[in-house]
Amino acid sequence: MIGPLLKQLALAAIIFIGLPNRMTSELLFSTHKLSLLVNETNSFSVSLSQPVKEVITVQLVVKNPTKIKLSETSFNILPSNDGAHQLEVTGLSPGLTTISANVSRDAVSTMHAVTEVYVQHSVILSYVSFVIGWLYFAAWSISFYPQLYTNYTRKSVVGLNFDFLMLNLIGFTLYSAFNLGLYFSPTFQEEYFQANPGGLIPVEPADIFFSVHATIITLFTIFQCFIYERRTQRVSYTALGLVSIYAVILVVSACFTAYSKLTWLDFLYICSYIKLSITLIKYIPQAYMNYQRKSTMGWSIGNIILDFTGGTLSMGQMLINGYNYDDWKSIFGDPTKFGLGFFSVVFDIFFMIQHYVLYRTQGVKEYDLSSRI
Repeated sequence: MIGPLLKQLALAAIIFIGLPNRMTSELLFSTHKLSLLVNETNSFSVSLSQPVKEVITVQLVVKNPTKIKLSETSFNILPSNDGAHQLEVTGLSPGLTTISANVSRDAVSTMHAVTEVYVQHSVILSYVSFVIGWLYFAAWSISFYPQLYTNYTRKSVVGLNFDFLMLNLIGFTLYSAFNLGLYFSPTFQEEYFQANPGGLIPVEPADIFFSVHATIITLFTIFQCFIYERRTQRVSYTALGLVSIYAVILVVSACFTAYSKLTWLDFLYICSYIKLSITLIKYIPQAYMNYQRKSTMGWSIGNIILDFTGGTLSMGQMLINGYNYDDWKSIFGDPTKFGLGFFSVVFDIFFMIQHYVLYRTQGVKEYDLSSRI
């Protein structure tokens, strides 16, 4: 018993002691994001987190060399050099590219040695895009409150579809899980960098705030459904069946992840795919309910106007960025984000037609709200 245990302890000690010799330092870039105009020059520095005992040759790799020009693409870091190596970047044509690095020694990690470089037509357009970004973020964040206010003033949730609320809660919960996991978990981040060498985490603090805030407000809206008049409204069997399918997918995916058949990053992406599918269908129950009632009473038009404003501004920003960075591929080559925004705006227009044209008299046709699709 003692002999094998001592051998295992000795082996662990050897591995532990040997680790610093295999990975003793990390190559660092002074910034992970650079912006410059065509023919403008900017700079960044490259350094080591810890000095090493040998010469390190650094080879810089530009993903799209037609966009930028580096002052040098290869250089040495000497053992005696504990400072930063300065490099200049000149913009050649509009677009997005990345700078990553390879090194001559395995003892130096390059996992986080990456910089995104944005070459643009106009600084003014970038400021316009920045302002539009905050405007649509504000519009989408505030869009949840008109429905809360409508429920409060009426002391009723009659006319607000419960299927929509349930799907919204599940969608934003999964979206929050994706953002929180990828932004805060070192395990998820390590898997992401392994799957996307030289990539950057695609989650910003604003994404976390929006998703968590949306989840909390949706929960509060559901709470209102328990304390205010709701008549015979309930969640439909169709929606419950759909949620059951989502639950099975998540449970099976979690089991595969637990037994290492999937990575945790794969599990997060499955959560995001479910969120995308919910975004495509969540408005259908509310639109059908308005049609059945021949009324939009109880469904806040303020929510729709703000959502329409946010979606329109979001697509407008994408078009501005597409021109400014000559990056139309991000819109039309991968249409998921643009398509979902467009789909939401189309439903917003449909809801406004229902509210202001088809059912403007707000005449409510009495019918049994327990009838389900």
